[in-house]
Amino acid sequence: MKERSKRYTESAKQVNAEKTYQLKEAIGIIKKMSPPKFDASLDMHFNLNVDTKKSDQMVRGTVVLPHGTGKKIRVAVFCKGEHERQAKDAGADLVGANELIDRVAGGFLDFDCAIATPEMMKDLSKLGKVLGPRGLMPSPKTGTVTNDIAKAIEDVKKGKVEFRVDKQGGVHLLVGKLSFDENQLYDNASRVLEALTEAKPGSIKGKFIKGLSVSASMNPGLRITV
Repeated sequence: MKERSKRYTESAKQVNAEKTYQLKEAIGIIKKMSPPKFDASLDMHFNLNVDTKKSDQMVRGTVVLPHGTGKKIRVAVFCKGEHERQAKDAGADLVGANELIDRVAGGFLDFDCAIATPEMMKDLSKLGKVLGPRGLMPSPKTGTVTNDIAKAIEDVKKGKVEFRVDKQGGVHLLVGKLSFDENQLYDNASRVLEALTEAKPGSIKGKFIKGLSVSASMNPGLRITV
């Protein structure tokens, strides 16, 4: 803990808490901070001007990061018949129908993304309370309910991530690892900013993104000029 406090304190000296930074400048500063003893993640934290009690202001979507997340994504596919073969050929880590549903219902959650064919959604609905709170429930809006299983798996493995506003109006996303070079992190972060801006609901008037900060695991964050 002392080591973390010392490292955090040293990193904090590089940040002006009164200043808002340009995105590329902030990433450059974060790259120079003393890193933890693991390949830390770079995260973006958005504060949106939305009323989450209104259904037409729920912000949700996906974005394919140009350089991926740097994280190995385990994909579970809920499907039957020919789709099972397609899923296995496309590199799915877990494939199955009702037997996989029963396994998840029993507490198995060793995967990062769930994809399903439309025919499986009726049976999969029983897992709503298990998958929903973890952001794992397949949805047509995010392309994870589809008959084009191979394309969906390819997108996820390539670096497709989902974003969704929380009850406090926040969106939090991992956009890469500190082992990435500065340009790769900037490309990924810029694409996220574009995708979120494009997802602005039509009912929102005025400024959509009220605040944005970027940070790396166990290091201070920097406020970004939007």
